Amino acid sequence: MITPPAPSLAGLPFLLPSFRRTFMMKSRLRRRTSEKERSTLNKPMALLTVFLVVMIDLIGFGIVLPGLENYASDLNASPLFVGIIYSSYSLAQLIFSPLWGSLSDRIGRRPVMMASTLGAGAAYLWFAFSTSLGMLLFCRVFAGMMAGNISTAQAYVADVTDSKDRAKGMGLIGAAFGIGFVVGPALGGIIMKIFPLNPFYIIGVTAAGLSVLSFLLVVTRLPEPRRAVPTNANTGDRLIKTSIFTKNFWNYFRKINRESPGAFFKFLICIFLLTLGQASIYEAFPYFCRVHLGLPVAIVYHQYIWMGLVAVVIQGGLIRVLVKRFGERKLFLLGSLLTGVSLCVIPFTRNTHDLTAVMMLMAAGASLAVPTLTSLISKESSAENYGVTMGVSQSFSAMARAIGPTWGSLLLGISFRAPFVITGALVLLTIWVGHEKRA
Repeated sequence: MITPPAPSLAGLPFLLPSFRRTFMMKSRLRRRTSEKERSTLNKPMALLTVFLVVMIDLIGFGIVLPGLENYASDLNASPLFVGIIYSSYSLAQLIFSPLWGSLSDRIGRRPVMMASTLGAGAAYLWFAFSTSLGMLLFCRVFAGMMAGNISTAQAYVADVTDSKDRAKGMGLIGAAFGIGFVVGPALGGIIMKIFPLNPFYIIGVTAAGLSVLSFLLVVTRLPEPRRAVPTNANTGDRLIKTSIFTKNFWNYFRKINRESPGAFFKFLICIFLLTLGQASIYEAFPYFCRVHLGLPVAIVYHQYIWMGLVAVVIQGGLIRVLVKRFGERKLFLLGSLLTGVSLCVIPFTRNTHDLTAVMMLMAAGASLAVPTLTSLISKESSAENYGVTMGVSQSFSAMARAIGPTWGSLLLGISFRAPFVITGALVLLTIWVGHEKRA
């Protein structure tokens, strides 16, 4: 059930101060969600539905992504323009993701997830019917604008889980990512083999259909969680406050740290560096496989499939046991270490078996670090700001994905090992957060 937004009293100066205070206190009491109320939700079913929604959405994303470069090349795009097309999605997501998160705090999680999944379907249809580079570019921009599903899904998980189980819930979203990036590219490859004459039309229509299926799941199976909602009369300002290009966005960091000043900002820097580590090898990794190892494209895709399987195993179930045994901070520390070291080792591998082992190790590190870090970030926010906090976190990830490909290309011009080694060293800088002591 969606809680209606609090009525603003700013425009009612004729009300007596005592009546206004009484009215606002009652309004706030109605909106504050207790743990007892939250427990009435069927949490396992709600989490399963969120998992399915995100997984189906990412399968559609995974179908489109591998063929994007070929599609652009068929339309005579230069390598630079191909990079712009890749970056455009993340740049749009960078701007709009926190706005979706903040909007979900105001009007509810379900409406935002419905809008974003339906919008993604429209973007994929646009992709299917693109006949020029301009159409292809703008459909990717629109897809990034509609990419509010992940941050809202993370906020939903934060709503229905307590602090003890939050990493497990975030791990389900990570598992959905893993399955999406296993099934999606595999399905896209099958489509390209079955429909060699016009594969991208079929790919776009299939992805759009999956988004519609995701939309229907939200409509029919996903209840609105009981949650704390913003109670201040100036709630609308949150949409402006969370824009990454405003001063208020950066001031926001100082306001939501609960236990140790600056921890929230440091966690966001870590999520940026971890994402940068993966995004910076978008171009460098296929180049290294093709030029220095002589691997065909099919083998390169296999690497992503193996990485996705590792993510499914760890984030889909194993992380629950590990968090209970070792705690979130230690797992974040270990995951950052594995990710950084693996990145540094990749360009020194000499055969397919060694490469696969290192890539799976890197996937294991990311599967440990990202969900535990996401959980730590959510704990730096008050309950009423879960949505906007997850949106800000997604914005930092999107910023890294937008910068990463260009950063990797610049380093690749220096040396084929540079994108891996230098970025791996940056990822290793996140380890110091794992040692930070809480006050």
